[in-house]
Amino acid sequence: MSLPRLLVLTDRTQCRGSLTATVAAAVDAGARAVVLREKDLPLAERSRLAGQLRALLDPVDGVLVWAGAAGSAGRTAVHLSAADPLPAPRPGWLGRSCHSAAELARARAEGVDHAFLSPVFLTASKPGHGPALGLPGLAELVSHGPPVFALGGIGPDDVPGCLAAGAWGVAVMGGVMRDPSSVREHLAALAG
Repeated sequence: MSLPRLLVLTDRTQCRGSLTATVAAAVDAGARAVVLREKDLPLAERSRLAGQLRALLDPVDGVLVWAGAAGSAGRTAVHLSAADPLPAPRPGWLGRSCHSAAELARARAEGVDHAFLSPVFLTASKPGHGPALGLPGLAELVSHGPPVFALGGIGPDDVPGCLAAGAWGVAVMGGVMRDPSSVREHLAALAG
């Protein structure tokens, strides 16, 4: 499984319509990797939602990434929080959220495929989460871990700076959940 340059994270509370419709629009705009968060849902409901999202991604050879250790058994792609234990057996694609050099070094030692490094910028999606690393902080930390996706307040105009700072790609939640068509702008910036 090749590592995409854009990961879309879900947050149904920011969608104008249903989460499924929002992800469908993001996929239509070019998204090929979606991280299903929604950890507050009961496991059965979250699993049902995962099936709906997989049905949108499968026809375009996309991937659905399950967020969190709970319910991750048997999943092809999993993204862990900084504190989650490693799942056994290891999924084919494994990522971890990181916020420091130590967490990135741990992710590298664990052999994870990617890390989210956040928050690069302050974000309305997670008010009070920070302080923001900024591009200098991102540049200082990326070498400590596996390929890094910049996360936190990333808009299309921020993509070139994130890439120049050493990020492999970007992970976006609020911007895409509020406007799924913005995937096109993110992808264009990643390709530019």
